[in-house]
Amino acid sequence: MRAVIYERFGNPAEVLHLGEMDRPEPGPGQVRIRLILSPIHNHDLSTIAGTYGYKPPLPAVPGTEALGVVDALGEGVSHLAVGQRVAFNGLGLWAEYAVVDAQRAVPLPDSVSDEIGCQLLSMPMSAVMLLDDLDVGPGDWIIQNTANGAVGKTLAGLARARGVNVVNLVRRDAGVAELEALGIANGVSTESEGWQERVKAITGGAPIVRAVDSVAGEAADQIMSTLAEGGVLVSFGAMSGKPLVISPANLLFKQATVRGFWGQKRAPLLTPERRVEMVGELIALAASGGLQLPIAQAFDFEHAGEAAAASAVPGRPGKIAIKP
Repeated sequence: MRAVIYERFGNPAEVLHLGEMDRPEPGPGQVRIRLILSPIHNHDLSTIAGTYGYKPPLPAVPGTEALGVVDALGEGVSHLAVGQRVAFNGLGLWAEYAVVDAQRAVPLPDSVSDEIGCQLLSMPMSAVMLLDDLDVGPGDWIIQNTANGAVGKTLAGLARARGVNVVNLVRRDAGVAELEALGIANGVSTESEGWQERVKAITGGAPIVRAVDSVAGEAADQIMSTLAEGGVLVSFGAMSGKPLVISPANLLFKQATVRGFWGQKRAPLLTPERRVEMVGELIALAASGGLQLPIAQAFDFEHAGEAAAASAVPGRPGKIAIKP
């Protein structure tokens, strides 16, 4: 079968290439899935570059989340059927076929598109766990940057469904209109001077009790400046590639708390029952139109390097994806 392969860590646009592998066979409790579509996540690119918290043995096949069709059942699997469309996650998914634990394959209703379905289990699941950990309720205000990313869009939709208010920061003025087109309100561009006053106008002066920073660098201090006294800043990512910059005034005078969140550390703490509940919440949100996760462009295996380069371009209207 064909697959995307890299033999060394480095710039994904340079090290990814098309290769051949043996088609895997499912063992007991496993299923083989024929790939339809797989999104490129930032952690996929960081893994290929060798800068992520996990380094696979080389040569390796990238890809951690996808949508496909069940192709073969391993012994003991009875809750899935050949030909069933499923979302799934794992490792090494940018191949024509992948074998995964059957419990990791989630059947999707026809009301959930391939574009949303292929993104449903990674970043959105992180968003559900993150929202749970923020410990906020109806009427509370939170603020996040990179609101036009997959986690940001999902967090906004989930929070709205739970009655939690969200201020959604983006880095470009055009990003506010992009959010509005997806039904996401309270967008604020940090490209414009005085954006903090716009935040106050949106909240009506109500305290912002939680902030989610996915940029790091000075953006962390900027978003922390909007927090109320006793608020919590959660570091979710570092898109800038820089360390957190936080002024003593924001930390001391607000008596604020700073902590980190990593989905790979949080997910193992979920009970099977809670994981099923979270996936169900996401599927219901997607089926109702409350979750919009567009794919900007899909590249075939032969052009995986170009896909990686396209994924690094700012201002995309959606994710870049890989397909056979």
